[in-house]
Amino acid sequence: MIKILANDGIDPVGKEMLEKAGFQVDTQNIPQDQLATELKNYDAITVRSATKVRKDLIDATPSLKLIGRGGVGMDNIDVEYAREKGLAVVNTPESSSLSVAELVFAHLFAGVRFLLDANRKMPVEGGSKFNDLKKAYAKGVELRGKTIGIVGFGRIGRETAKVALSLGMNVLAYDLTDVPSELELSFAGGASIKLPVKQATFVELIEQADFISLHTPFAAKPILGKEEFDLMKKGVGIVNCSRGGTIDELALVEALNSGKVSFAGLDVFDNEPTPRAEILTHPRISLTPHIGAATNEAQERIGVELANLIIDFFNK
Repeated sequence: MIKILANDGIDPVGKEMLEKAGFQVDTQNIPQDQLATELKNYDAITVRSATKVRKDLIDATPSLKLIGRGGVGMDNIDVEYAREKGLAVVNTPESSSLSVAELVFAHLFAGVRFLLDANRKMPVEGGSKFNDLKKAYAKGVELRGKTIGIVGFGRIGRETAKVALSLGMNVLAYDLTDVPSELELSFAGGASIKLPVKQATFVELIEQADFISLHTPFAAKPILGKEEFDLMKKGVGIVNCSRGGTIDELALVEALNSGKVSFAGLDVFDNEPTPRAEILTHPRISLTPHIGAATNEAQERIGVELANLIIDFFNK
């Protein structure tokens, strides 16, 4: 019997699919430092972002045939080395796109209406300084008519663009490959419409966007650093729901303190799971603990997609 370790969990629907196909699925979490020993008893492992599958673990587990990533980014897996060793490496790039895109806009709405700071201060000062807080948060802005720059125009970047277009925003898109000139939006009742997207160079996007959202893989150095912040419009909003390390966090704090950046929304951090204090305590940063794909709907889609990939591989 094929044995699968879902070390970071798997949606019950995906687990049921695998078990009906004749696989044994174990969902207990094995600590990273014990995996080299315990994983020898398994044919496959599935992970999310917590478990790391590096070269030393791959070398220590010759029985392993497949590594599955429930999600998009695979920077916690030594993908090329695993494939060189004959292992299949699969992920689920389509399943979580909408959930991540919606979180981007949760951060954007929180930023433009000061919810991040208001939710901190209202419980403490709402009873004594209500009118002062009302005045402090009286200069919100609407997203409609504003320009969002999307850096990285893969599945999640495109889904983010669709949400933006549905809100009446203009979309600038930058990617290393060609960007489509329009996207099709679907609405309730079966209605659909195609709306335009403008491809921009990285510098054009940085200079022109009112809001910037990152959707790129892990990079060797930050995509947004002091030089890029200096080029941006005054009052720009920044959201990162992609990967930690794509923003120079100290440069971001400096840009927030100077007023160049009006707010930031961060779901990912340099030092996960211990983000730096300057980020956690800043009054103009909206914070979530790497939950972009953490919706019930996305996790079910991820579980189903992952189960189908595993079943197809072992039934070849």
